[in-house]
Amino acid sequence: MRFFEDLSVGDIYDFGDYEVHRDEILEFAEQYDPQWFHTDPERAEAESMYGGVIASGWHTTAMTMRLLVDGFLSDSAALGAKGVDELRWWKPVYPGDTLTIENEVLELTPETDDRGLAEIRTTTYAERESGEVEKVCSFVGLVMFVRRESE
Repeated sequence: MRFFEDLSVGDIYDFGDYEVHRDEILEFAEQYDPQWFHTDPERAEAESMYGGVIASGWHTTAMTMRLLVDGFLSDSAALGAKGVDELRWWKPVYPGDTLTIENEVLELTPETDDRGLAEIRTTTYAERESGEVEKVCSFVGLVMFVRRESE
């Protein structure tokens, strides 16, 4: 279990392996971001600057969150987040991409006797079917963690 005191500024954690599927992109977009370059593969291939259908940035962020929970937060004493700063979608995510993420601890602030705040930059990378790896998303999470009891 990872507590506030187990984190250090400069720590880097790499993890994840999430394969992006076309049907998932279409389903998410139909529900939450129904722009044609997310929902219409034929039109996206013919008309968009992306050369095909792409995941919504919000979908990319949601997939990143899944990797973050599975690889980092589920084995920690995290209490949730106060917010997200600096959210950026650097490149599109395509069907067939495999996502991984990197966490870097930027700042640690004790807030109360039982809680501390960690500013953690999460960067999402997509390995393309060609083997090329590109940064596709990043943000700074303001994550609250339980502090270990004083002895």
